[in-house]
Amino acid sequence: MKKFVTVLAAVAIGSTIAASPATDGSDTDALATCLADNTTGKDRKDMARWVFVGMSAHPEIRSLSNVTEKDKDDLDKMMTVMLTKLMTENCPSQAKAAMQNEGNAAFQAAFGVIGKLAMQELMSNPEVNSSFTKFSKYIDKNKMDSVFSKK
Repeated sequence: MKKFVTVLAAVAIGSTIAASPATDGSDTDALATCLADNTTGKDRKDMARWVFVGMSAHPEIRSLSNVTEKDKDDLDKMMTVMLTKLMTENCPSQAKAAMQNEGNAAFQAAFGVIGKLAMQELMSNPEVNSSFTKFSKYIDKNKMDSVFSKK
């Protein structure tokens, strides 16, 4: 059980940030579909918040966040409830088949789908989109044009 929880945590972290390439397994596809069908936009944003908080523990990022231990604990509890519900109530047969037939990679790919959906939802917010494009005001247009111009 501890190994399974560790695998799920690692998968959730990695997949929420960037979706993994999909496998060719039908069990993986079934699990990904079940997860997508049984998570809401709020669920996926909560997963993204959990990943953000986890990343904020890195020494080079820590100073950029004011996340408290209570925040971390609350999000850990939320993730536990969500993952338990997904694995034991919403998608147990798909999760079991994926693990038995395709292993850990199935979970990485399936949760990658959820991570991709979460990122799409976050990036569709105008404030987020604006934040990610502000750096462009510092681009050296002449240098970029020298590479991408049709001359």
